[in-house]
Amino acid sequence: MRALVVLVVVTAIWGVTFVQVKDAVALYPLFAFLALRFAIASCTLAPGLRRVRTLGAGGLGAGALAGSLVGAGYVLQTAGLQRTSVSSTGFITGMYVVLTPLIALALFRARIGVLTWAGIGLATAGLALLSGVHAGSVVGDVLVLAGAAVYSLQIVLMERYAPRYDAIAFTLVEMLAAFGGLAVVAAALGDLRMPHGWTVWGALVVTGVFASALGYLAQTWAQRRATATQTALAFTLEPVWTAFFGFTLAGDRLGAVAWLGCVLIMAGIGIAEPSAAGALARLVRRPRPA
Repeated sequence: MRALVVLVVVTAIWGVTFVQVKDAVALYPLFAFLALRFAIASCTLAPGLRRVRTLGAGGLGAGALAGSLVGAGYVLQTAGLQRTSVSSTGFITGMYVVLTPLIALALFRARIGVLTWAGIGLATAGLALLSGVHAGSVVGDVLVLAGAAVYSLQIVLMERYAPRYDAIAFTLVEMLAAFGGLAVVAAALGDLRMPHGWTVWGALVVTGVFASALGYLAQTWAQRRATATQTALAFTLEPVWTAFFGFTLAGDRLGAVAWLGCVLIMAGIGIAEPSAAGALARLVRRPRPA
């Protein structure tokens, strides 16, 4: 129960950051913002630096890979968020739930049940309707969907990595890897400079400390204690929180067709989640394919 509560709180934090990040990247370059976000996250977890040695070479490589995926996912999602609405971004990001079993099928030949396929079909239909939201754009929606696919890959890998390694050490390596890659790109673009104003700094603190460092630490900790189904069901709340904060804080107003798309996406997620989570749980117990 504690793990489930932690995951629900994390999804609420992730939901509110969509509004903050959209405002911040309108004032400060995308790659520089994300690099500073993960620099703050790394500093937050720095007290656990001594524990990194417990990971070994395998853990360091796994953490670096997971961190690279986290960084790439945020680049795609944030680039899409710049071009579309907060609510659209939240619901499309939620598609990682139904994309996850497809990634598991492609990588580890995981079996996918009928309910999962039905959920994927419903969510895809909802995505098609949501793509017509007036405040958004097709390019923005596609970028967010690509980010969701990258998150799905990270979740599949975390199902295998989380039980094996120290949560703090692994999350610190993730954050450092994301920071390193993003900082290189930001420096190459000449975007690294001191940010100004509370809009940017407030978003950096909330996303760096709470959404990234503590959020991913909580995810790693919870996935070692909660069942895969509990974890999956908790994650379905993220697009709901995002829509709530998009409506109350960002002034998002969706039309009837868009809301129907949101309903179909949430229905697809709700139907697919338990079956998909069970498939992921079986991955942990299966040997790696040759």
